Amino acid sequence: MASSPCSAAGGSNFDCGLEIKTRSVEQTLIPLVSQITTLINHKDKLKKSEKTLRAIQKVGQAVSVAVGRFVAVGEAIALENEELKEEMSHACFEARKAGTAIAQLTDVCGVEQSEADGRSTVFSDRTGMVKAARMLLSSVTKVLVLADRIVIKQIISSRNKVLVTLQQLEQVSTFQEFVQIFSQFGNEMVEFAHLTGDRQNDLKDEKKKARMAAARAVLEKCTMMLLTASKTCLRHPDCESARINKDAVFQRMRLALDQVIEIVTDARTSGESKALPMSIYAGIKDFKGKVEGLRDSLYCVPCEAVAAQLEALVEQTEDFTDSAYTSHEQRESILQLCLITRQETQQLISTWSREQQSVKAKEVTEEVELAILKTCQSVSELRRELHKVAVGRASELLKLHCDHLVLQALKAGGGEGNLEAVAEYGRTLTEQREQLVETCRLLCHISGTEPLEITCIHAEETFHVIGPQIISAAQTLALHPNSKIAKENLDVFCEAWESQLSDMAILLKEINDVFEGRRGDKRTYLSLPRPGKHSANLKTVKAAKLDAEEQTTIAKLGLELRLLTSDVDSELERWEEQEHEVVRQCQSMSSMAYSMYLFTRGEGLLKTTLDLFHQAEVLSEQGLQLCSFLQSFSTQLVDEEKMLVLSEMEKLAASCQQLQVCAKTPVQGKSATFQKVDTSIQNTKGIMTVLVSLLPLCNKLIRKCKSERSSLGSPQHWRERQISTPVKEDALNGKGSNGFGVKSLEQHMANMTFLESK
Repeated sequence: MASSPCSAAGGSNFDCGLEIKTRSVEQTLIPLVSQITTLINHKDKLKKSEKTLRAIQKVGQAVSVAVGRFVAVGEAIALENEELKEEMSHACFEARKAGTAIAQLTDVCGVEQSEADGRSTVFSDRTGMVKAARMLLSSVTKVLVLADRIVIKQIISSRNKVLVTLQQLEQVSTFQEFVQIFSQFGNEMVEFAHLTGDRQNDLKDEKKKARMAAARAVLEKCTMMLLTASKTCLRHPDCESARINKDAVFQRMRLALDQVIEIVTDARTSGESKALPMSIYAGIKDFKGKVEGLRDSLYCVPCEAVAAQLEALVEQTEDFTDSAYTSHEQRESILQLCLITRQETQQLISTWSREQQSVKAKEVTEEVELAILKTCQSVSELRRELHKVAVGRASELLKLHCDHLVLQALKAGGGEGNLEAVAEYGRTLTEQREQLVETCRLLCHISGTEPLEITCIHAEETFHVIGPQIISAAQTLALHPNSKIAKENLDVFCEAWESQLSDMAILLKEINDVFEGRRGDKRTYLSLPRPGKHSANLKTVKAAKLDAEEQTTIAKLGLELRLLTSDVDSELERWEEQEHEVVRQCQSMSSMAYSMYLFTRGEGLLKTTLDLFHQAEVLSEQGLQLCSFLQSFSTQLVDEEKMLVLSEMEKLAASCQQLQVCAKTPVQGKSATFQKVDTSIQNTKGIMTVLVSLLPLCNKLIRKCKSERSSLGSPQHWRERQISTPVKEDALNGKGSNGFGVKSLEQHMANMTFLESK
């Protein structure tokens, strides 16, 4: 069971018996736990000062008032949800009863007179206080968990609506009907995107969060595929490859929708019951734990457990040594390290057994300690070699396929109606797919964290599925070489492949960061957009590389930008609430600015000036979204504070608009391109400078607003945020981190040519 605030109140056992799975429930309980801990753990001095008595009474009254407001919300939820009415009403009754008891026990202004009259107080009836506190925490947690079930119910309901519309889309027979239903489908996907995005951010379990992110990524990419695959099938109803292509998209979307429901409901389906085998990284970590545990377990840990663990590890390394793509030298190196680790382990077991049989042995000797260190060192060397092999292969594949020559050949062959060429390059793509799938499997072994393992599995599945879809789309185009819809469909699937290769490059960086101890599990935001997806104006900009002198000039500017991103990151680390909207937006902006800094050094994912300008535009859009949030937040502040926030917000908006205008302005010639790079980085510096002053101000004001609210926060606000999650307006414009980019779909639909000439 996940730990909860209920069991952390000043050493008293307030375990409510309920698993808290979301951060919002946990954060709502923390202030209440703090207040009750104050009451339970007060100094029971013989002489109570007037100040102490007033403080205790004030805390008790605050708890009672907050509980009253909170219960009112719970009772309203009960009235709106018949299936929860009985449970919710009972929990609210218990909470109100406990709140009243606490108010009575803390009414201590005349404590001597009260006790003389025989009335219990927090000083005379500590047992009663603990009992009331336990009942309050248990009942409030029950109300929150029941209310959380409403959120889950909303997600399930939204998924069901999407499924119904998905089935209708699958069965349409005319373009007119398809357009009408797809418009409805787009709106439903926007709602589902925001509900699941909020849930993903709220989850405490990092594995569930990673699985949710993977499922939502599938839905995002498949929505555009569904559009073009369905159009192609409608335009060419007798084409078998078009039907296969379309069916695969619908099937994948259904699986992703089911996975989301499994995550939010904790369902254990047949698919999930197949437990994934332990990765080599996890196995090595477990093995080292057992080995180092021998220091403290001279008489109780069987050596057989250590030996068996090692054999299981060696067996897993066969994924590396049996691969046709592993070089002879790499294979020999892995086998040699396995042999050395076996020998060191056997030596450890032998030495440890002798010590175990010795009557005089009371603690680990130097000989055993040395054997433990050698065994751990040898298995660490094995891990390092496996990491080197997996990462090296992934890097080579990404470099080999960065030009996407096979995809271009498939497009060319399809456009020429050359089925033989499509078949030939289809075989080449299948071979590439097998290499990528196997490489993702090896990366999974050495990824270092469970969320990254899940991301590796998602990448493996994506390559496995999209490869055949590209081939079927190319076959359709080859059969109908003059079909604009078939060409558009192939382009979409090829873009999905290219996108997954880019995602794999980011994944590779994260795995290296974990291996080398950089950033750990800290969330990274690398939002390099796809060319041509964010602004039509950018298509006129030619990609260019800077010469050595220009790189030197820009590098100096980049260093200043790097220092500013470091300042922003330092300010972000001061925030207690790392999931706050301001933190998430600023983390994303800082990471994008950092990638622009890496460009000035000739490193990172931004390879050309065109990449840099794409990144600059996305950064400016993110900044303007932050301005919208700040505008809304400022309405909660008093006039003086509001003016401070609005002043900084205006500076941020101005800098973002300048960067956006610069990024969208087409230029020609090397000199003009260099000037545009210089201006883009200068404007980005301006944005980071504003963030450095804005973040501490927002942190202070948000903490102040939070402390001024009652111990449970505003029930209406909690209810609005957690129970009724409306479709955000930004989602309809394709904005926000939770959307599936529906704007691009709507634009695509508006430009569809359904009456394509035969």
